[in-house]
Amino acid sequence: MDVSHGSPGQTDIPSIAVVVSSRNWPMISKYRACVRTQGSKVEMIDNLFKPVSDKEDEGIRRELLIYFYTSSGNRKPDNIIIFRDGVSESQFNQVLNIELSQIIEACKFLDETWNPKFLVTVAQKNHHTKFFQPGSPDNVSPGTVVDNKVCHPRNYNFCFPGWTVHEV
Repeated sequence: MDVSHGSPGQTDIPSIAVVVSSRNWPMISKYRACVRTQGSKVEMIDNLFKPVSDKEDEGIRRELLIYFYTSSGNRKPDNIIIFRDGVSESQFNQVLNIELSQIIEACKFLDETWNPKFLVTVAQKNHHTKFFQPGSPDNVSPGTVVDNKVCHPRNYNFCFPGWTVHEV
């Protein structure tokens, strides 16, 4: 999930929210994307759940969940993994309280008894740390994970590539 904004100073251009979802279980490497416009410079996706009546929801998640269901032999996912990009640390609670809440509401709207588990991963690429191999100016080997000493003091994260993980 990500939101794209117009250039700085362009306040009249709407932001574009995009959510990509797996389909065709168990071949989850096939995807479907859903795109919506929203208010200019708004980072939180405001139309993940958008009920228009007691029985109708025009939100992004409903569309993608129904497509997953129909393309996967009428199977509902037991686990939903959310990769969220483009939010700062100060917005982590908003991702959980606004966006994740909308996703949970969309699931309940489709089926009151459905209780999937969620994993929310926020991808942050703004780090100022460079790692080298000991005694060499070369970069570390691909796949290297740094998970202590230079990481966030409270959040479970990997400093390389820089993702912070919150399990819900």
